Amino acid sequence: MKIEYKTPEELKLLTNKTRPETIAFLKKLKKKKPKKLDDVVHEMHYEAFNNFDCLDCANCCKTIGPRLTGKDIERLAKHLKMKIADFMEQYIRTDEDSDFVFKDHPCPFLLPDNYCIVYESRPKACREYPHTDRKRFYQILDLSHKNCETCPVVLEVIDELKTKNW
Repeated sequence: MKIEYKTPEELKLLTNKTRPETIAFLKKLKKKKPKKLDDVVHEMHYEAFNNFDCLDCANCCKTIGPRLTGKDIERLAKHLKMKIADFMEQYIRTDEDSDFVFKDHPCPFLLPDNYCIVYESRPKACREYPHTDRKRFYQILDLSHKNCETCPVVLEVIDELKTKNW
C-alpha cells in the first residue's frame, strides 16, 4: 500500500467524490460486523504506517483538534512546567459540546517541521489517531469516514476495504 501525502482540500474532494458509495458500503459493513474486520484493518494500518511518515503530513495537527481529558491537561501542564490554571488560560477553551480543546489551529505545539514539542506527553486522542488500529473498528466507521478528509492513511484503508469481499 503506497500512500501519498494529500492536503486536507484534496482529501475532502476525494472523500466527497465517493461519499454516497462509501456511506452505503459502511452501512452494510456496520450491519454485518465481520469477524475478521479488525484483523484486516489492523494489517492495513501497520502496512500503511510502514510506508507513510506522519511527519510528511501532520494534517491532523494542522486542521483538527483533540478533545482533551483532565489527565491530558495535567500531563501537558507538567511537561511544560506550568500550573494547570495557567496552562488552561493560555491554551484551552471549552467547545460547543463542553469539551476541552486547544484554542488555536494548527496545534500550538506543532513546529514548522511537523514535529510536536510535547510528543511524549501528547493527548490521548493524538496518541490514538487515526484509530485504524482500534479494536471493534466497526464501531467507528462513521468517524473513520470523516477522518478520510484529514488523514491519507484512513482514506487508503477505507478505499481498500471497499475492494474486499465482505
